[in-house]
Amino acid sequence: MDNASLLVVLSGLSGGLVLGFVARRNFFCTLSALEQHWYAGNSDGLRTWALAAVFATLFTQILVAVGLFEPTDSFYLTPYFGLPAAVIGGICFGFGMALIGTCGFGALVRVGGGSLKSLIAILVLGLVALSTQRGILALGRIGVFDRISLDLTFAGSQSLPDLASAYAGRDLSLPVTVLAIAVPAAWILSNRDFRQNRKAVATSCIIGLVIAFGWLSTSILGAHGFVPVQIESASFVTPVADTILQFAVFTGAMPDYGVGMVLGTIIGAALAAKQADDIRWEACDDAAELSRHIIGAALMGFGGVLALGCTVGQGISAASLLAVSVPVTVISIGFGARMGLAWLLEGSALAPFRGHGVDRN
Repeated sequence: MDNASLLVVLSGLSGGLVLGFVARRNFFCTLSALEQHWYAGNSDGLRTWALAAVFATLFTQILVAVGLFEPTDSFYLTPYFGLPAAVIGGICFGFGMALIGTCGFGALVRVGGGSLKSLIAILVLGLVALSTQRGILALGRIGVFDRISLDLTFAGSQSLPDLASAYAGRDLSLPVTVLAIAVPAAWILSNRDFRQNRKAVATSCIIGLVIAFGWLSTSILGAHGFVPVQIESASFVTPVADTILQFAVFTGAMPDYGVGMVLGTIIGAALAAKQADDIRWEACDDAAELSRHIIGAALMGFGGVLALGCTVGQGISAASLLAVSVPVTVISIGFGARMGLAWLLEGSALAPFRGHGVDRN
């Protein structure tokens, strides 16, 4: 491995260490946040996750403004938006997330704490994602979903500022960016108790900084290195597949930023668990739980590749670029997660849409 490739991996490893450590220590989990919001009326977790996306957007857009990062270099801003893939992929990912109890990032964090059932989920997720990328499942993806996309070449990319500017016929980048940051921030900080929750705000800020660090480091290394570098930040579907591929076969391709981040997340979570004396070896209780993890991870691997990301990849990294795919994918993930939780906790995936709810008494 040459020095440039090593620096790319080390950059991802560094970012992953911070993400894994912070998430483990401060219980950052998207599904848990949604579950508490829907079933316990507690939105602190959801606000923490949303604030992480706001901070990531703020820091990333500062990089863009000072010329340290060109957002259109990211695959998230390709001028072709696969709407059906985002919707179906998001629903599959969300339902799978509910079945295993966390997302891909959360599963890696749990692996760092000794969860063997999460290790199984990560292996299944990675293998199915690999098949959806370049295996037998890729035939269906290419033949069906890749053929259906919205052509946004008139705007140059699928970023909201570019689309708004193209429709208006004048540059609206600044006001759209300000609104995209201010509107969710206003909702997040409208809760007094959350504003006083320094740990949650600090967690969001650190995660946002790590996302911006990904864009910055891969951009710098790509511009000044002698090897091709994919411009990317945190995501935990395709990089998991790439990590498994790196361990399984030698293809001549060097590990990239995403592989480093996957490994760093596990190590960072393990360090946090060790510091808190919270390492617990954990396996599935029975075959039913194991089957849920396998099916859920398979849905996440398939859906994550279709949607081009997960709750972190689309929900925070792509959000920092103001990609139009973000609200579509995130709402679809939430829809799938709601159905999955309803199926597990209420007996029917359609219960939320029939006006039924959980008896909280």
